Amino acid sequence: MKHIVLFMLLMVFVVLPQNIIAQEKAVATEFIKKADEKMRGKTNTSTMKMEIIRPTWKRSISMKSWGHGLDYSMTYITAPAKEKGQVFMKRKTEMWNWVPSIGRMIKIPSSMMSQGWMGSDYTNDDILKESSIVYDYHHKIVGEEKVEGFDTYKIEMIPKEDAAVIWGKIYKWITKDGEYIQIKSEYYDEDNELVKSDHAYDFKKMDGRLIPSRIEIIPAGEERKKTVLYIEDIKFDVDLPITFFSQQQMKRVR
Repeated sequence: MKHIVLFMLLMVFVVLPQNIIAQEKAVATEFIKKADEKMRGKTNTSTMKMEIIRPTWKRSISMKSWGHGLDYSMTYITAPAKEKGQVFMKRKTEMWNWVPSIGRMIKIPSSMMSQGWMGSDYTNDDILKESSIVYDYHHKIVGEEKVEGFDTYKIEMIPKEDAAVIWGKIYKWITKDGEYIQIKSEYYDEDNELVKSDHAYDFKKMDGRLIPSRIEIIPAGEERKKTVLYIEDIKFDVDLPITFFSQQQMKRVR
């Protein structure tokens, strides 16, 4: 009987912590999933403006975007005149760029995913959503912090071994109030060096959802450099078939 009691106590001390860890990971994943779904919806269409700010110059890019789940997205550049008409599309694992000025359809290789999109601090991976923050990473709550006046969970994201991602680690601060707003993110390379961070501001109700209308992306260690994304309008769960995301549509979309 003594041995049985000792064995049962040992199982409690071994199994219980493992169950707690598993539950905490599940909560972290659920927060990441809900935060991602909030900004994405089943489908979406939006108009946005991006300002690229550098020490000696600044330029703006306006665009329309469409998205369907994790696998399909398209972005049409509406300004400036030099880039107007360019279209970027992701269709599952394929990334394409239509350049009407030269009449060429260019496939974007995976080796270019870490490069800045349109010269900004967004990467091609950020814009085209090649990797999923929900499925390509392990999630863990590592703290609770107040950020910009919001109570948040700090969630650590470590890439899975077989995930084709460009980041070695990501931290995200997501509100605990049931709105699941991503207030802040930090992105690290494989050497654990901070590469960039993003910060959400100016929260507004758009199509029934409270979301940031301004997001600033700041590269680490580079003064007076940042990219600011302004979400001017967004609609969620619109009628948008998968057939919309085609090379033919890239040439027609306006």
